[in-house]
Parts: sequence; C-alpha cells; structure tokens
Amino acid sequence: MSGDGQTYIQALALGLDPAWRRRTDEERTGDAREFAGAVAKAELDQVRSIAYSSIGLEPGIELLFWQMAPSVDALETVAARLLRSGLGRWLTVRQSLIGRIGPSQYVRKPTAQEQSLFGGDRSRYLVVYPFTKSTEWYLLSREARQKVMNEHMHVGHEYPTIRQALAYSFGLDSQDFVVAYETDDLVAFGDLVRALRGTESRRSTVSDTPILLGIHRPVDEILELLGASGA
Repeated sequence: MSGDGQTYIQALALGLDPAWRRRTDEERTGDAREFAGAVAKAELDQVRSIAYSSIGLEPGIELLFWQMAPSVDALETVAARLLRSGLGRWLTVRQSLIGRIGPSQYVRKPTAQEQSLFGGDRSRYLVVYPFTKSTEWYLLSREARQKVMNEHMHVGHEYPTIRQALAYSFGLDSQDFVVAYETDDLVAFGDLVRALRGTESRRSTVSDTPILLGIHRPVDEILELLGASGA
C-alpha cells in the first residue's frame, strides 16, 4: 500500500437497493455477517472506519462511514472489499467526500475542539458536508482573510461541546474542503450554524451542500435496523 506520510479522510455514503429487503431472512443474515466481517478488516489496511446510520434521514443513503487512512489507496482497498462482500453487493456509493488533514493557516495551535474527529469517545451525531470558497476569497490578502476567520473561530468557540474537523480537498475532490462536526446536541449545532451564517465569512461561501447527517451506531445494530436478524 502506498503512502506519503499524510492523513486522508473520507465520508463514504452508501445506499441500499430496496430489493435486498425482499430476500429471505437467511439470505439477509448471511449477507449482513459477510459485510460486517469486511468492515472489521478495515483495520488491516490501517483505515479507521466509524459507522453511522442515515436510515430515513438522507434520501437514498442508509450507511455513512467516516474514515481515516494513510493513503487514498487504502480507502480504495477498503471500499472495494465492502462493495463485494455480502450486503455490499446491494449497496451503491451515493456520496464520497475525500480530503487531507493538514495544519490550518489560520490557527496557530488547534484546541481539542478543532482536532480530528477520530480520537476520544464518539458523540451521537456526525454532520459532514463539502465546502467551497469563492475566487474573491483567495484573492484577498492573508491579513484580510485572517481577520474574517478570527470572527468565524470566535463564534465556534462559544459552542465548546461541538467538535469539528476540516480536511483540504484541493486536487482530490470537487470541493475545496470537507467539513465535519460531531455533537450530542443537534439544537446547539443548529444554533451554531445560524450564528456562523451571520458572520463576514458567509460572503465568501460558494457551496456547502449536501449536508449528511448520521447517527453513531455499531455496525451490527445498523444491519439489524436494515433487516438482518442475528447479524
């Protein structure tokens, strides 16, 4: 497996073919067990994979995997294994957001709130979306951009229970960044988003959709919700 000393992240959103639910109980259970085994093997490729359910929350999406890897090659290997294993043969990639974790040019020393969302205990909800800035933003002076970002970060720090991560997608994906938040309180998160949209940084936003929402659950629990018994 190739690697370049970097850390890559991926939000992999998968949709289930409704026909799978019409298979027999035995077939669904076998598919689920094979798929769960493939998920467990992600660690063999140095991929940290955290599962979320989006059943009924996102059109056409049932499973959301938030993943961290030393290379995009590792992400490809894990995705290929998932999609050929049991239930995976009935899944379709609906969204795939890829980025690279790197030091922010606007933050000298990240706080625990701004670290990668792969350490510590998991919060109940994950919200992740692609984000793109305008050409005018990149043509501003560094000083002007820093001033705008200082306001943006100040608002974020008023909600210390909401953790966030930012990954750079330049040259890797269609968006500029992948933005992710982890929280146990969706009401507070909604308040944070509303507050951020009232800051100067909003003027430079070109796009920040689709927004993907997932509920953190063990893979076996998600498979049971999908219709596999005893997975």
